[in-house]
Amino acid sequence: MDVVQDAFLKAYDRLDSLSQPGRFGPWLLRIVRNLSLNFRRARALRKTEPLETPSDGDGHGGRLNRPDPSAPSPVQEVSANEMTGLIAKAIEKLPPMQRQALVLFSIEKLPQKEIASMLGCSVEAVKWHVFAARKKLKEQLREYL
Repeated sequence: MDVVQDAFLKAYDRLDSLSQPGRFGPWLLRIVRNLSLNFRRARALRKTEPLETPSDGDGHGGRLNRPDPSAPSPVQEVSANEMTGLIAKAIEKLPPMQRQALVLFSIEKLPQKEIASMLGCSVEAVKWHVFAARKKLKEQLREYL
């Protein structure tokens, strides 16, 4: 389907080069044929690996044991774990109201109005506590950001 679409686009772009309008059909088919051959050649040049290994004797092909390319590397995982620990320690250092407001709003995703009623303060106070907590966290974690 991609080749056909590309052929129509190419034909449209080069329509002015068609010298015999009565031969439009064969001209268009020639474009489709050439693009199809180019596509097949390009695919043949790409090396592929089978998704399954040869049968291991039980009649079932085995799956290749390949790591997920989108998965973090071990170094990234360790780094993320260290950063999580640093953030947790920095949150623990916050004053209680700021810590509670930040956790409830940013982590628990509760609405500010609900947090205000839980903490016994105004919505504006919740906003200020979250702002102040984020500012202090940024200062504490400045060297890691």
